This record gives sequence, C-alpha cells and structure tokens, in this order.
Amino acid sequence: MKIVFASDSFKGSLSSEKISKLLEEVTPKVFPQAQLVSLAVADGGEGTMSVLVKALNGSIKEVITRNPLGKKIKASYGLLPNQTAIIEMARASGLPLIEKKERHPMKTSSYGTGLLIRDALDNKVNHILIALGGSATNDGGMGAMSALGFRFFDKNGHQLKGSGQDLWQVSEIDVSHAHQRLKEVTITILSDVTNPLLGDKGATYTYSKQKGANSSMQELLEAGMTHFAKIVEKTTNKQLKNLQGTGAAGGLAFSLMAFLKADITPGIDTILDFLSFDNLIKDADLIVTGEGRLDKQSSFGKVVSGISKRGQKFGIPVVAIVGGLSENYENIYADGLSSIITTVNRIMPFEEALKNSEELYKDAAYRILNAVKVGMTISQKNKNI
Repeated sequence: MKIVFASDSFKGSLSSEKISKLLEEVTPKVFPQAQLVSLAVADGGEGTMSVLVKALNGSIKEVITRNPLGKKIKASYGLLPNQTAIIEMARASGLPLIEKKERHPMKTSSYGTGLLIRDALDNKVNHILIALGGSATNDGGMGAMSALGFRFFDKNGHQLKGSGQDLWQVSEIDVSHAHQRLKEVTITILSDVTNPLLGDKGATYTYSKQKGANSSMQELLEAGMTHFAKIVEKTTNKQLKNLQGTGAAGGLAFSLMAFLKADITPGIDTILDFLSFDNLIKDADLIVTGEGRLDKQSSFGKVVSGISKRGQKFGIPVVAIVGGLSENYENIYADGLSSIITTVNRIMPFEEALKNSEELYKDAAYRILNAVKVGMTISQKNKNI
C-alpha cells in the first residue's frame, strides 16, 4: 500500500513539512506496512518559494529591496533549475512587513517586488514565477513597473514614484527605459484570485480594506485605478482590466500582463507540474491532503482542490485533514475529494487549538486513517461475497 502526503500549511501553526512528519509518525500505527511518500506543497501563496527550492534542489538569493513603505529590507527569492526564478511578492511587498497601524494603501508600493524581479533578470534567468498573495499594496503594479524602468509622469512632467495615491495622477507612461531583458523572459503569475481589476469585485473593493483603506479611501483608490487602467491600456494597446485575475495583489497582475510577457495561471497546478506530482501518485492507493480552512473559495485554485482533481484523474481516493470548515465547504467534493475531517475534536477557544495544533492534528490523522481502514475491510468483504 502506497500513501502520499501532500498538505498545504496551516497558517500560524503547522508548516507543510511539519504536517508530513506528523503523518509519518501516526500512519504506521494504522498501516504498519505502508509505503509513505511525503511532499511539501503550496498553492502560489505563502511558502511557495520554499517548497519549490527544496523539492527541486534550488538555491536562495538574498537581496536588499524595499518594504511596502519604502524602507530598506533584506528579502529573498529562489533560483531553480532551467534558469528559472520563483519570487513571492509577499516577501518584499507583503502585509506582515508593516505594522497594522502603518497600513495605508494610498502610500504603500509594490516597488520592492519590482526590485526582486530586476535582480532575477540580472541573474540571467529566462523564466520567472511570481507568486501573488498577501500584498499590502493597491498601486496597480505601478511601483513594481517603476523598479523595472517604466516611467510614469503626471500632467506637469513630474515622475511619479508609484503608490496608490499616484494612480489618478498618471498622464503619460514612458516604456523606453524598461529593463532590456524583459523582452527575452517569460513570466508566469501564480494566483488563485479571479477578481478583475475594477468594480465591486475588483482589487480595491475586495481587498483594500484589510490593507488599511476606509470607505472614502476606497472610492479614491477605485477612481485612481480606473484612470490608471485607461492610460495603461492606451499605452500598451491591451484591453485587460475586465480579465479575471487582473485584480490580484492590488492590481500587480494587471501591470505584469500589460507591460511584460506574463500569463496568469492557478498556482497549485503549476506547482504540482513542477513537482512531477502525477508521476508520484500514479501507483498510490491513498492521498492525504489538507489546509487550514475549507470554505467556498477552496475550489478555486487551492491545494485541496488541485490535489483532489489529480487524484480523481487516476482514480485514487483523496482525504483531507483541515483546521476548520466554513460555509459552502462541501463544494470541494465536486473536485474529487472523498472525505474531510477537522483537527478540532471538541469545543475550544481558537488559541487553545493553535497551542495544541500538533496533538490535534495527530488525533485527526489517526481517526481518518482508521476510517479508511474500515472502508478497505468492507471492500474486501464485498469482494469475497
């Protein structure tokens, strides 16, 4: 019997690697003869760089860049085989990099992410994966493009730095000083976000509140983003603002697709392909996956969804161990998931669940593996009838 472990991390408590170790500890108690294969996975969000660098024997490149408010910081990206780089936007432009009281999407910029991309270009990579998620910005990607040599001017000819408050001031864009290697490099955006750039479901109205925007600020940002999109589309002759996914990371996806040779794809599928996941599971009998919380969004490019679909493709049952369930979580069954169990085994405060996350996870694993064993026993009895 071959069992594959491929779970996302539980944010704030358990890493993907730790979960695999817990499963390796518990599984022999139920299936002592099983062959166990562990794989750390991510969906294009937090942890993506570490997963790919480790699995593909890549390396880490540390550089000096800027945080969302322009402060100098050290950040890293991954160098992978075949002249490929993996960049997590959150490492330079992420929400956790600034204090809650400092969150201000009028002032924050994706400039630091652009510096990471520039360094990767200087390292002669030919393919850049950019994992979007967890951004503190709502600048339409202007900051990142500025770091790559694109120049944005107001009506008086003054060059703009690139932040949320600069969006509505853009009058002209000069692309002649852009990094020369951008013409040679393929860029793949990893994102599970389907929001367009503008509107009620766009970047501003969906995500800017958590980045520090109030209602009046949202109105200004949306007006600015609308103006910015008009100028960008006129400059690049690309109509993208209504395209699904362009609202990801405060609109960074929009500028990446408008100015660079970038395509957007669900992160989990690209990552599973990089990890040769299909070859790993094709002779497996069971896959154990999971994530911190299953909800109505889990079917849109998340780890459990992506792995369930791969299992379904090969006729392999997939079970999920999750921290919690939210409304409409059951939509995930349509992706091929066989069963779900939560780590919380009684009523308890959230803090207690975090504190005891390892023991709770092992208990949940033991329960669901025993349920799998029962199913196998029933199946065997039916064969003998």
